[in-house]
Amino acid sequence: MTRLAAAALLFALYAAPARAQVQARNLDSSSVTTRADSAEAQRGGHNWFVSLLRKIARRSDDASSGSTSETAGTEVTATAAASSERSFKSRKDRLAWESARTSAEKSEGYRVIVDLFGRQLRVIDGEDTLRTATVATAMNATLEYGGKIWRFTTPRGVRTVLRKDRDPVWTPPEWHFAEVALEHGLKLAQLERGRVVKLKDGTKLLTQGDEVGIIRPGGDEFVPMIYDEHIVFDNTLFIPPQGTKHRRIQGELGHFRLDLGNGYLLHGTPYAKSIGAAVTHGCVRLRDEDIEWLYENVPVGTRVYIY
Repeated sequence: MTRLAAAALLFALYAAPARAQVQARNLDSSSVTTRADSAEAQRGGHNWFVSLLRKIARRSDDASSGSTSETAGTEVTATAAASSERSFKSRKDRLAWESARTSAEKSEGYRVIVDLFGRQLRVIDGEDTLRTATVATAMNATLEYGGKIWRFTTPRGVRTVLRKDRDPVWTPPEWHFAEVALEHGLKLAQLERGRVVKLKDGTKLLTQGDEVGIIRPGGDEFVPMIYDEHIVFDNTLFIPPQGTKHRRIQGELGHFRLDLGNGYLLHGTPYAKSIGAAVTHGCVRLRDEDIEWLYENVPVGTRVYIY
């Protein structure tokens, strides 16, 4: 099932009760849901629907395919690899792969080897293979938005396990918000500490401490936004400042993480059906039982060979 079809199906299932809740509470597409609202009001609000579509997109088992759309006058283009067959952009690219593979094959001692084309990870000690796991790897996609370009690849070469974490919290980078804005046809704006954004209905959007919230017209009470939903007003997705609770997503990286540096990780996932596909933004994603084994058995300092 495609993302669009899945979104249409779930929208059909939820639209009727959602509209009733919206009408009952006099909410519209620019309304907000806060911690003070009831659960029913949250489900009726615009942020709930954006959150729903986000979950549909991230749980999709389909690999990304080439697409282009127009968002707020800005062209956004995404392209992705369609299969795990070995294909190279150039002779230089093929030689780089051969060099990385040779380095992995000649490696010794206790190490981790990741075969990107085969989407397989192996933990080897000397001549003995201790663990083999199927993994999800980068989608090899390019996202262009607002003059910025992000390339989602898993780089070849040798890395080192720098640290390990249990129940890691993900701090989404800017490309995450650009991707969501593309998916839902939204504009994109960066919230800055100390700056108040006045919305069309007079509501003030601002940051206080580690929370983003609103002050309603005619009032002075600061009402924090819900932490695990995107901040959407006036057809604009606002990027929360670094260090705020709204810039932290629990569970997106599964229960364990091995940090390889420069934003690249070996980590778990709540989307188990994605394992074996080229769907990540650069990290290597594993099933729960495999990443837990790595967490328990791969020490900090272990070399990771990627080809």
